[in-house]
Amino acid sequence: MPANVVVLGAGVSGLTTALLLARDSKYNVTVIAKHMPGDYNIEYASPWAGANYLPVAKPGTSSETYERGTWPELERIAEDLPEAGVHFQDTVIYRRAKDAGTATADWFAELIKDDAWFKDVVPNFRVLPKNELPEGMDGGTSFTSVCINTALYLPWLASQCLKYGAVIRRGVLSHVSDAATLHHSGKRADMIVNCTGLSSLKLGGVEDKALYPARGQIVIVRNDVNVMASVSGTDDGPDEATYIMHRAAGGGCVLGGCLQKNNWESQPDPNLAIRIMKRCVTLCPELVPKGKGIEALDIIRHGVGLRPMRNGGIRVEKDGLKGRDGESVNVVHNYGHGGYGYQTSYGASQAAQKLVEEMLQPKARL
Repeated sequence: MPANVVVLGAGVSGLTTALLLARDSKYNVTVIAKHMPGDYNIEYASPWAGANYLPVAKPGTSSETYERGTWPELERIAEDLPEAGVHFQDTVIYRRAKDAGTATADWFAELIKDDAWFKDVVPNFRVLPKNELPEGMDGGTSFTSVCINTALYLPWLASQCLKYGAVIRRGVLSHVSDAATLHHSGKRADMIVNCTGLSSLKLGGVEDKALYPARGQIVIVRNDVNVMASVSGTDDGPDEATYIMHRAAGGGCVLGGCLQKNNWESQPDPNLAIRIMKRCVTLCPELVPKGKGIEALDIIRHGVGLRPMRNGGIRVEKDGLKGRDGESVNVVHNYGHGGYGYQTSYGASQAAQKLVEEMLQPKARL
């Protein structure tokens, strides 16, 4: 008989994990989440993401393994499944020497290297010659990446879960072990997979104090300029950033941003929005008609998201605990993906799937 598994969370990590498990005939999957694709809430990070594939993991870490493991699947989706809202896009990464030591430069530390570890993972990686660098840039690289229209991709993930037999339901839990009684079969779950992101900071039975928010703010505009570019820092503040990405299938052009640690503010800062737009137009004047400024941008919306950052990195780990009813509960955690949940999604979910199998294996032998 298939094992009953409850996946908590319907962000990119939760839905990807649920999909991998649902594809495997050994598991009967229920997804329980407070927020679902189509919702826009400050507690729900995934809809606010850019999102793209710009590796930032340090070499030799589990995050590097997750990023390496994710690229082949994103590449396959971009090639074969246009309905998912993922498309290929050439990207340029610019480096300024004066940004060293800032929050943004630390975030981009691996990404901006000329000999980055992912140069043999992504297609068309090359170091930019001096004559291709804009004024003020000290170096740069280019490669083929993907950009993801989150408004299409998250519902597509959910639909794929349904296709493979998973059941998706809304629910609000105060303790992780409560999920054991929420499987759609009516039977007790054999396994809980916790993909609740920043909510794991307060979720009973987890309460991971290593988690903290890193606030991001973006402006989404109507623009068909097919560009994806990032810079290692700005002159407007050490935690502000400049990045541009054009989403697939009418998803708009994303202008960002910032990385404000431990900032829980959910509302857009209009002054920051102006700085973001000015920086992006300076980097890419083609965003507006010649001679025009940011007043010519056609704004779809402003967005704020809280990246689920975690001291110590992503947590993909087995955990056995006692539920509030005294019964033992098997748990696998998959959270703490910071600002790179999409580009680690398949690699981390594959690791979580392996841990689920390991925890349930002894039971399978009986």
